[in-house]
Amino acid sequence: MGYDAQELGPLDPRHKAVPVDAWGRDAQEVAAARPGLVQLPTPLVTLDAGALEANVAAMAAWARGRGVDLAPHGKTTMAPSIWRAQLAAGALGLTVATPWQLTVALRSGVPWVLAAYPLLDPQVLRLVTGPQRGPARVLCWADGVDVVAAMAPHVSGAARPVDVLVELGAPGGRTGARSGAAALEVARAVAATPGLRLAGVAGYEGALAHDAAPASLTVVRTYLSDLRSLHARLLAEGLYPELPEGIVVSAGGSAYFDAVADVLGPLHDPGGPVPVRVVVRAGASVAHDDGFYRSITPMARGAAGELRSALHGWARVVSRPEPGLALADAGKRDLPFDEGLPEVQAVRRGGDGDTAPLQGASVTALNDQHLFVRLEGAAREVRVGDVLRLGLSHPCTTFDKWQLLPVLDDALAPQPVLVDWVRTVFG
Repeated sequence: MGYDAQELGPLDPRHKAVPVDAWGRDAQEVAAARPGLVQLPTPLVTLDAGALEANVAAMAAWARGRGVDLAPHGKTTMAPSIWRAQLAAGALGLTVATPWQLTVALRSGVPWVLAAYPLLDPQVLRLVTGPQRGPARVLCWADGVDVVAAMAPHVSGAARPVDVLVELGAPGGRTGARSGAAALEVARAVAATPGLRLAGVAGYEGALAHDAAPASLTVVRTYLSDLRSLHARLLAEGLYPELPEGIVVSAGGSAYFDAVADVLGPLHDPGGPVPVRVVVRAGASVAHDDGFYRSITPMARGAAGELRSALHGWARVVSRPEPGLALADAGKRDLPFDEGLPEVQAVRRGGDGDTAPLQGASVTALNDQHLFVRLEGAAREVRVGDVLRLGLSHPCTTFDKWQLLPVLDDALAPQPVLVDWVRTVFG
């Protein structure tokens, strides 16, 4: 599919991914010429067209196969053209993490927006309760009666109620009511507040574990069972109003969406007498990675489908000050480092040779604009001017460093070429 090339117009130096030779040229014209990667500057982060499309299709197929809905987290990419691809593949909507992201999603025409936080900004509350919201369904989180009380003055008498999901947390976790009893009090408060509508329950199991060890999976499944029990309690008390669009039960980051489908999936019944939608919010899956998510994705431990990293870094060696050390021109301002350092995968000799695997090179540190690479064995032959291909960890802290990302036909090919551009919107 096409991304943003046809909408960008003339390219210029505002975007660090744009080569000097492309300044003043139309982005679509540049993409149509299919320039080689060698013509692009470093440091650079690229997207792989085939991997992006395959990941979107794989998650859509997984959701259909497990009988749940997807509302991928839009904060991962903040790229409306990628959002459109996810929606076209069957996603119900998108999840966002801030009021500003909510407004971007609404302006982008997203039909369902799960705002995974409390809506407390009076201006944003006026937006979602008024005609400017358009036809989109917006659902927000609440984890305390104090949150409900803070919302109440701004929604009383509103023409459209605000749909609220009660967020269940766990001791030591992030946000979320710390017990089922506390969550029940929140639900009762929502149900009793004019202008609010109790629309379901939600939570984030990814805050409770950081690996796929049996003990971690047990913690995750126990939490999801508690979330299911909370939903059952709200049903039993008759707290839910009539919701033709469906009660929402939502969880599922990119690490444990298989457990969400196992534990919560049986509740999914959008056509039933009491419509219920189980909504998975996995967002990192669209780009995947060569680090944290590669190690923990359910598709590496038996879930149907396969995800491929669509993100790669490219850095030019600019110094060989010691026999076992190379410095390259990418750093913290260009590459993610919060969930593991980049990994050296391949080298392009002289910057324009065929990309070839490289063994014995490893990243040890990043400065603002420098990458420290330890060289062992054959990797000691790396020279100034060589370009390294890097695998990256954690897409959520990659996209925000690039307002414009080149899309390559195949980042793993000997000579990749540019075929499109993706524009991000991070403010």
